[in-house]
Amino acid sequence: MKKGLFTVMENVSVADRVLRMTLAGDASAIVRPGQFVNVEIEGLYLRRPISVCDWDAGKLVLIYKVVGAGTQKLSRLRPGAALDLLTGLGNGFDAGASGARPLLVGGGVGVPPLFALARRLVAAGKNPVAALGFNTAREAILVDDLRALGVETHVATLDGSMGTKGLVTDLFPTLGEITYFYACGPEPMLRAVENALPTDGEMSYEERMGCGFGACMGCSCQTKHGPKRVCKDGPVFKKGEVLS
Repeated sequence: MKKGLFTVMENVSVADRVLRMTLAGDASAIVRPGQFVNVEIEGLYLRRPISVCDWDAGKLVLIYKVVGAGTQKLSRLRPGAALDLLTGLGNGFDAGASGARPLLVGGGVGVPPLFALARRLVAAGKNPVAALGFNTAREAILVDDLRALGVETHVATLDGSMGTKGLVTDLFPTLGEITYFYACGPEPMLRAVENALPTDGEMSYEERMGCGFGACMGCSCQTKHGPKRVCKDGPVFKKGEVLS
């Protein structure tokens, strides 16, 4: 974990109530796709956890949805604004477990951490395929970005306005053989993915977090190995590890 000041370079809308924020600063504490940052927001007591979409040594990309007072304040920030971040939080995905043709499953704003993972898998010579689920085309994000990486990308929307009409799991029968899966999204989607795929994999869980680094125990969940903290021991857990 590392605490530091970042400068907003860009903060633009990319979908309905979804923005992409690019920040300049020291992102060296981030070492794995699927890690997150905790953002201090002026006037609010608790930091807000946001998954990392992508990063390099001097730049950080966050994609977030406006859902409350904290993200509403973030959405109003302009280039040049300063933000205090805790970086390098959480365990992240194990890209080394992927095999040759891993499946990336994302739901809504669970898609962003899969982008950094996809970029690294492609660079390692893997052939990832992505299955993304959204409520409607207005909320779709990173579809073209993943395809630009060379990732075979399939989309499902509940209203049928983009791709296949239905749930992201409805895409699975058409995808062919996969070697492993990585999933990020709301818990009902993760449960459905876990039940639908016989393949081993990893799932990133969303949870309300007080501190973001395991001190407050507010994001504890039950696992096969006893209580775990989503922020510190996760947010990524192996398939079947978290008990419903």
